[in-house]
Amino acid sequence: MEIFKIVNLGARFFLELCILVIFGYWGFKTGEQTLAKILLGIGSPILFAVVWGSFLAPKSSMRLQEPWLFLLELVIFGLACWALYTAGSKNLSVAFGVIYILNKILMLIWRQ
Repeated sequence: MEIFKIVNLGARFFLELCILVIFGYWGFKTGEQTLAKILLGIGSPILFAVVWGSFLAPKSSMRLQEPWLFLLELVIFGLACWALYTAGSKNLSVAFGVIYILNKILMLIWRQ
């Protein structure tokens, strides 16, 4: 059972890395001019990293408490799904959302 818990934590880390890629992809697809593409493509992953590191990271001094922690996490993952959807990757958006939900359910069950 422990191996499944470790795999689930690894999947969670992979999902967090995917958010960086998703926001970058969305930024480069959304911008109409080259400067806008660069600013959105680089700026949105940086913004995500700052928010995650400040309020959601386990060792952060400003880590939110429940239920705010869960709500912000839900907003960020929801925004990532929305970003994929608006960038034209509808099926990938649904798959990402389903994988997140399954991962979160297992994290809650196993108290990770």
